[in-house]
Parts: sequence; structure tokens; C-alpha cells
Amino acid sequence: MPGQGLLQRLQNGSNVMVAEGYLFEFERRGYLKAGAFVPEVVIDHPELVTQLHEEFVHAGSDVVLAFTYYGHREKLRVIGKEDLLEVMNRKALALARDVAWATGTLFAGNICNTTIYRQGEEESNKKVAAIFKEQVEWATEAGVDFIVGETFGELGEAMMALEAIKMYGNGVPAVITLVPAGRGATYDGVPFGQACRKLEEAGAAVVGLNCGRGPGTIVPLMKEIRQACHGPIACLPVTYRTTESHPTMQSLIDPITGERSFPYDLPGQTCSRTEIEKFSTACRELGVTYVGLCCGNCSHYMRIVAEIFGRNPEASKFSPDMSQHYMFGDKKKFSDYTTKGMVEYTGAET
Repeated sequence: MPGQGLLQRLQNGSNVMVAEGYLFEFERRGYLKAGAFVPEVVIDHPELVTQLHEEFVHAGSDVVLAFTYYGHREKLRVIGKEDLLEVMNRKALALARDVAWATGTLFAGNICNTTIYRQGEEESNKKVAAIFKEQVEWATEAGVDFIVGETFGELGEAMMALEAIKMYGNGVPAVITLVPAGRGATYDGVPFGQACRKLEEAGAAVVGLNCGRGPGTIVPLMKEIRQACHGPIACLPVTYRTTESHPTMQSLIDPITGERSFPYDLPGQTCSRTEIEKFSTACRELGVTYVGLCCGNCSHYMRIVAEIFGRNPEASKFSPDMSQHYMFGDKKKFSDYTTKGMVEYTGAET
């Protein structure tokens, strides 16, 4: 599989594992500000970005995604740092390219929702088109294997992103994913299955959903998309316990404070590894071929996704094996005191 492009891998029946979630992970580590969510860490601490790229590949990701998400002109304008735009994008692309080339993985560029798209408003959408154009051109110059356009709430903006990739991407494939809100349709009223089909027909190589919903509420929508689309589909949820009554991470309520969890208290809503395993199994059975995790992702989650899809990444060397645990493992390997006494001491069940 190393050396094959995105389309070759998918056409040959391979699945593509994709680690996202850089934004939330660097905020958690204290290198990125929640609210603005601009990837300044690319400039301030490029070595940490490289390290996370390598860590995700170690955990099973087939793709190194350049950390240019929310690194666009409008986001930088809001915080008064528009002068960093080009250097931030080019640096992020170079960091991702170096890791991808060193590890034999795919190198992907990234564009996303601009926050200023307005259906039918010519002036604002000229700015949207310009934002997409410059980021796609930088990605193309860097030699990306494909470009991801993601978290689009409206089909109209997703279509603009796809058109920019087709126009300025020098023929590289486009992966376009919509963000599923609390209802079963885009903000401009198109059911997700129908919206993904339109993107597929317009030339996207892979279509699907990312962000917004957690595993518990994104899979039902993926079933609709699988029925509507003929080609490869993508699913990359957030890693939080969304429910039917609170279908998105933004709608989750903290059970202790009664306040909205997003973004400060989202760690209290984190999925278990078992839930990630269940999600990955559902995607495999559904025929999702471009699969990963978005906000809240970390390496032990990514390893689970890869393993459920039959992979054995380097991180699998350290997958849990509780038979080796002195308290809960193989009783024949440990003394009676160790197994019985410590179980009684901790109150754990045998």
C-alpha cells in the first residue's frame, strides 16, 4: 500500500485511516486558544506539530493532514494576525509533507468552513472563494496527494470548496465532508444523503461527515449517506458522548454544573474506548472506507479504529493485555497474596 495514492488505495479495496483532532489536542496541551481556535502552534512550536503527526501515524493513520484548519484569512483577521497567513500555511504544509514522505503515508492539504459564507450574498462569497483559492494553491505547490474540505454546514459552501479544489488543485482528489448539526439536513435544508450525493456527482472523490456529532449520533446519518452514494464515504465524528436529546458536542450539558459543556467541560463527556470500538465496528460493517476521528481524538483512540479495520500499527505493540496485570491477569502467574489480597484491598471484583 505505501506509494499508492488515495484513489488507488480506495479502488484496490483498501480502507484509509485518518487522524484528525489537532485543534482540540493542542488546546488541551496549552498551545492553542479555545475561542479563536487558530493554529498558531504551527509557528510557535513546529516541533510539537511534527511530533503529533508522527504519533498519529504510529497509531495507525494513513494520512498526515496539514494543520491549516482555521488557519485561513478570516480567522486570522479576527485576532489581528492576518500577516501570518501565508507563513502559517506554508509551514504547516511543510511539516506535514516531511512526516508523510518519511513514513510513506499520504500527504493531505486542508480547507474548511470560512464562517462568512452567506447563501446568495455575492460580496461575502467572493471573500470565501478567495480564501479557498489561496489555501488550495499553497497546498498544491507543496505537493499534496489530496485536499480535504471539511466541516461545512451548508452544501453551498461545500460546493464552493470543491470547485476551488477542482479549479486550482492541479487535479488532486477532493475529500469533502459536511458537519452534521442537530437535524438531519444541512443549514441550507438539504438532507445529508442527498447533499453528499450532489457532492459526489460534482466530482468529489470521497464524501461524508466529520465533526459535530459523536459516535452515538453520527452513524444513523452515515446509513443514509451509504444508501445515497455510490463511491467511497467518510466518517470522522468527535469523541464525545452525544445522544438523541443532545446530538452534537455543542449541545451537551455537564451533569454536575448543568451548564453547556462546550468547550471547557467537554473532557467530562469523553467516549470510552469501548464506544470507539463499537463505532469503528459499525463503520466497517456499513462500508465506510475513509474513517477516523475528529475533535477529541488522541492516539489510543486512533489505534482502536485501525485495529478494528484489520490494521497492526506500531502502537499495537502496546495494546492492552490485562493477562499481564498482577491483580486482574492470569492467576497462575502471580502469588495468592498478590491476586487475592490486593483485590480485597482495592475493592475490585475478581
